[in-house]
Amino acid sequence: MASVLLESIFLKRSQQKKKTSPLNFKKRLFLLTESKLSYYEYDFERGRRGSKKGSVDIEKITCVETVVPEHNPPPERQVLRKGDDCNNMEQISIIERFPYPFQVVYDEGPLYVFSPTEELRRRWIHQLKSVIRYNSDLVQKYHPCFWIDGQYLCCSQTAKNAMGCQILESRNGSLKVGRSHRKTKKPLPPTPEEDQMKPLPPEPAPSTAGEMKKVVALYNYLPMNAQDLQLQKGEEYLILEESHLPWWKARDKNGREGYIPSNYVTETSNSLEIFEWYSKNITRSQAEQLLKQEGKEGGFIVRDSTSKTGKYTVSVYAKSSVDPQGMIRHYVVCCTPQNQYYLAEKHVFNTIPELITYHQHNSAGLISRLKYPVSQHQRSAPSTAGLGYGSWEIDPKDLTFLKELGTGQFGVVKYGKWRGQYNVAIKMIREGSMSEDEFIDEAKVMMNLSHEKLVQLYGVCTKQHPIFIITEYMANGCLLNFLRETRRRFQPAELLEMCKDVCEAMEYLESKQFLHRDLAARNCLVNEQGIVKVSDFGLSRYVLDDEYTSSMGSKFPVRWSPPEVLLYSKFSSKSDVWAFGVLMWEVYSLGKMPYERFNNSETTEHVIQGLRLYRPQQASERVYTIMYSCWHEKPEERPTFSALLGSILDITDEEP
Repeated sequence: MASVLLESIFLKRSQQKKKTSPLNFKKRLFLLTESKLSYYEYDFERGRRGSKKGSVDIEKITCVETVVPEHNPPPERQVLRKGDDCNNMEQISIIERFPYPFQVVYDEGPLYVFSPTEELRRRWIHQLKSVIRYNSDLVQKYHPCFWIDGQYLCCSQTAKNAMGCQILESRNGSLKVGRSHRKTKKPLPPTPEEDQMKPLPPEPAPSTAGEMKKVVALYNYLPMNAQDLQLQKGEEYLILEESHLPWWKARDKNGREGYIPSNYVTETSNSLEIFEWYSKNITRSQAEQLLKQEGKEGGFIVRDSTSKTGKYTVSVYAKSSVDPQGMIRHYVVCCTPQNQYYLAEKHVFNTIPELITYHQHNSAGLISRLKYPVSQHQRSAPSTAGLGYGSWEIDPKDLTFLKELGTGQFGVVKYGKWRGQYNVAIKMIREGSMSEDEFIDEAKVMMNLSHEKLVQLYGVCTKQHPIFIITEYMANGCLLNFLRETRRRFQPAELLEMCKDVCEAMEYLESKQFLHRDLAARNCLVNEQGIVKVSDFGLSRYVLDDEYTSSMGSKFPVRWSPPEVLLYSKFSSKSDVWAFGVLMWEVYSLGKMPYERFNNSETTEHVIQGLRLYRPQQASERVYTIMYSCWHEKPEERPTFSALLGSILDITDEEP
């Protein structure tokens, strides 16, 4: 059997081969191969292909183009009449359900097909033009409007096979020629006269826009300073300069240039994020919550698999007579050795969007067709690395102080606004607590650290005293208080998600060879959506309170420190790993003090002797194994943050 290139449910208009046949529209399953375009009846209840209703040989196709929709068509052409092959037998408007027509012209005239989406129509036209590109009888003119009641609406010609009235606009002024996998007639070689008339090939251009990276904006972005470039969600941009910094220089379609936050865009070649059904960073439990809230049969979300790195999961909701909340199934998208995707082995596709489009019309073994995309409502834009490109020194006059949030290890922390518009947290550093020059150098490095699970540093105010640190505002405060004061019972999956958030941030810092030195629940913050982010990274070497002083006189967080720090003040990424294990213990004990029965001196002594924290009641044996692996006496025997994240993902929701 020939390999299927595309497969979709379309609305097909009758071709009225007999003068007496009435005009009608029917849903058909269309299949495209290298040699034929075929269409079939389709059983929508069982998700099965029915009998074949017709086909067109690819080599007989002379043109594939869009069709201009009718303006104010008469009532008989607006709806599917009862009795037609429609799955719900209702009066359904063609314009509402299948508003994007295209035509396949061959020796018997035009075949009119109606697509439910513009993107699907564009994909089919592109693929059809690719497979017919060697056909010997391709036309140069076509009819842009329908053949209706014995004539073309565009030019009033009455012969169905009449020459077209509008010239085809081929890209780059010529037909594309490429390799074909089927045998076709080769074009005749040019005559000597034609050969002499060929223009000389142009000299290669030094650098064209086609060689630059193209990106699509995921969010709107309004410039914060004169060097920034505005972003419009869904628009394409060319990247002119790219570096490790979180700001890229870009150009918009109107030729304007400026800097954009790199985390606001995605490459066009990998732009699943522009689709409504794709939610990048949500977990299984979050997906289930969203689907249950929506409560629609066939509601679905496509997300990154939390257990299989680099893969995707489709979560689908269906109503159930057994469970009043309905049932949800999670399907991992599989990939063949040829890099094709499938959920059902018999139906493989070159791209994820093609796979989703197919299953929107065919359950093909799933619990339901993918009927209603469910997205994260009001998905908020991520924080930018600074308040505009290059703006790390902030003018205090642009800050408005609204309320005090508390007193931390740095000093007083206040909630405020920058230029009356952006929420910020303002940390007022106690005078004499750090070397100003060292701090400014460190702040510049921290400004270039940008990750969705790190509290973003926006800038500093160093021209006055006390020094201010301006950061992202986190509405739910520190993780420690969030665990202790939230008046509800956390589910194990929620607690593991908190640990995963922190581990993702620490894996990023580890990859940048950056130490935190004071990782603990008090130094993590929780935003309005309940996402945990790591804060105060890189500053603990300058600001450590007396509560961190051990019996030996060194300053560090004793209850979160491994033996090599307690004995020799030797910090490394593996001492951060030890602290992460203690943070996991804090999370699963809902904010208890580690080694609560001992003071600092006793804690130091017991840890050096081999004492470790007990398993909290809410932590499973598998979770406690991860914690305990962080507390190996030898630093080199402790896992990396990358390995820890892998272990957490293995447990997360026990995905299939």
